[in-house]
Amino acid sequence: MAATTPPLRRSSATTTIPPPPRNITSVKKLAETPNLSSIPPNYAYYNNPTKTTASDSDDAIPTVDLSLLSSSNPDQKSKAVHNLGKSCQEWGFFMLVNHGIPERLMMDMIEVIKEFFNLGDEEKPEFEPEKVLEPIRYGTSFNAAKDEVLCWRDFLKVFVHPHFHSPHKPQSLRNLLEEYSERIRNVVRELVKGISEGLGLEECEMEKALELGSGLQVFVANLYPPCPNPEVALGLAPHSDHGLLTLVIQNEGGGLQIQHKGEWVNVNAPPNSILVNTGDHLEIFSNGKYKSVMHRAVVNNERSRISIVMANGPSPEAVVRPASKVVQAQGCTPAYAPMKYKEYLLSQQSNKLNGKSMLEQIKIQDL
Repeated sequence: MAATTPPLRRSSATTTIPPPPRNITSVKKLAETPNLSSIPPNYAYYNNPTKTTASDSDDAIPTVDLSLLSSSNPDQKSKAVHNLGKSCQEWGFFMLVNHGIPERLMMDMIEVIKEFFNLGDEEKPEFEPEKVLEPIRYGTSFNAAKDEVLCWRDFLKVFVHPHFHSPHKPQSLRNLLEEYSERIRNVVRELVKGISEGLGLEECEMEKALELGSGLQVFVANLYPPCPNPEVALGLAPHSDHGLLTLVIQNEGGGLQIQHKGEWVNVNAPPNSILVNTGDHLEIFSNGKYKSVMHRAVVNNERSRISIVMANGPSPEAVVRPASKVVQAQGCTPAYAPMKYKEYLLSQQSNKLNGKSMLEQIKIQDL
């Protein structure tokens, strides 16, 4: 498959029930409709090559051992830094092991999110679609007010740093989320140090430049219910993420696909690993050396998939630009225009999901 993604168009799929209104608040409720045998037209993509082009890659998806990045053995640490940089450059994605987050905590997070999505609609916090930067936001699709084709997905988005927020239900969510988000920040801190070194910078240079002490961390819980027509629906359309690094855990079963060398690749995660993908602002900061990875979520007709995502970015007030030392080492000029992180985030989240279109808007040149 070519690296460019075909335009998303509505399918001619039919349904046994009338199409839902555009302001539907829950795919879960739709999926539980009695005798639902096909999806409404506004959830169907005309050209979705999920089954025919996605495969397991002939290349091994890289694995990064976090414990080696902080090794007291200089050779071990140097090799780990090199491996991390190579993973970011060649894949924009890796599976993180020995990360130090207890498996029990990860499992508890999955379970409490199941509880959240099983709450009655009247118990879930609902916000107007245009308020995309509200600290707690429950909704469906990506941006249902803008999406031409709706994603087969419900979500909960919560800002957890630099100011911590949490829904008040389920009761155990707040404490679990607070601990989990803090542990993820510690993991990201170690990864950022390694990435900074891999770019030829001082260990803490990237952290200082992007003001990561007050960096924005967004928790996103996704529910992808069983879909009667998984071959024409998408949980999330192809896109890259804002920010620096996105860390993902999920319940059993696949669904995440990344684009590598122009092909869609299924991600089959080993137990107790964390999936990590690079974001747009790592591409900007590295002046294009590390590309943010395109990825998508596919659905199935047998079981619900839950993914728990932590998007980690610069301070909302930080102006992100290519690192001057990286630009000098490349012997070129900056490839991206500087932009305040919160302005980038607002623009991306306020529009429909469309590949790397937001990043393309601030690109000055191709390297």
